[in-house]
Amino acid sequence: MFMSFSSSGHVMDLAARSSLPDLVTALKSAGEPTRLRVLALLAQGEATVKDLTEVLAQSQPRVSRHLKLLTEAGLIERLPEGAWAYYRLAEEGEGAAIARTILAQLDPDEPMLGRDRLRLEAIKAAHAAAAQAYFARNAASWDKLRSLHAPEAAVEAAVREAIGTAPVHNLLDIGTGTGRMLTVLADRYTRGVGVDMSHDMLSVARANLAAAGIDHAHVRQGDITALTVGASAFDLVLVHQVLHYLDDPARALREAARAVAPGGRLLIVDFAPHDMEFLRTDHAHRRLGFSHDQVKAWIEAAGLDLSAVRDLTVDGSPKAKLTVTLWMARDRRIEMAKAAALLKTA
Repeated sequence: MFMSFSSSGHVMDLAARSSLPDLVTALKSAGEPTRLRVLALLAQGEATVKDLTEVLAQSQPRVSRHLKLLTEAGLIERLPEGAWAYYRLAEEGEGAAIARTILAQLDPDEPMLGRDRLRLEAIKAAHAAAAQAYFARNAASWDKLRSLHAPEAAVEAAVREAIGTAPVHNLLDIGTGTGRMLTVLADRYTRGVGVDMSHDMLSVARANLAAAGIDHAHVRQGDITALTVGASAFDLVLVHQVLHYLDDPARALREAARAVAPGGRLLIVDFAPHDMEFLRTDHAHRRLGFSHDQVKAWIEAAGLDLSAVRDLTVDGSPKAKLTVTLWMARDRRIEMAKAAALLKTA
């Protein structure tokens, strides 16, 4: 047996949260051996159709059909990424609750599920090896750039200090790259989402998150100047070393601000103005840093308030020629609502 309800109470709990037709659809979708195996596999993390086809030893059309039914039932989500698509368990809504309840009834010692997990782990290990090979091929150029500014550890410590100790429920990392900031801040947020255009970078990020055992963050492909994540959904949005690659940084900041929840924060980390032209030709930089006033104007035009600025330099090191600046901005909607309420009661 793949699953069984230990008591009728589980069904009653589900029915209390879902309409009868939705509950029947979800249970019908999950009530098939292969689809239960798929749910169990996706509980281990995101996977592509190709990954699942290899694990399940079934044809691609058949696996795609199973995924379609589970997606339509709201039990899993499909994340397009160019010609690829990643699947994961639904995170919110009735389907997510049903999926979690069903998975809780699966026996982790079920032999077939155990074999599935081992095969998926082997596939992910191969992905990680390929991702690290990509990273190694490009590491030399990244290391050269890092040598020009404050050590990464100092920048990351400054980011953590700027964020503070208040809990972050939903974090959005725009231009996540290798997923480094999702890893560095893993203890600060409940749910993390990273967005990047590069499939190769996202492969590295997924490998890094898996290696770090981080299961409360995921990455997806997306255009940082036209985000498809929810508006007003994130209490912290991070734009770390991204703007200098863009022709239109102001547009990216408007998109970032749109994702900030009422009362939430936007943290920008980038370079101060400099004259290193080789960064344009050798490292694809479009902009040679940003002044305090320039970023402040963009932040305010996006409807946020600049609350803090910090410059990071390294004294006594001739190699450290780039200043890293942190700009913290806040959403003003909660404060505006409070002010309006005070006026009404005055």
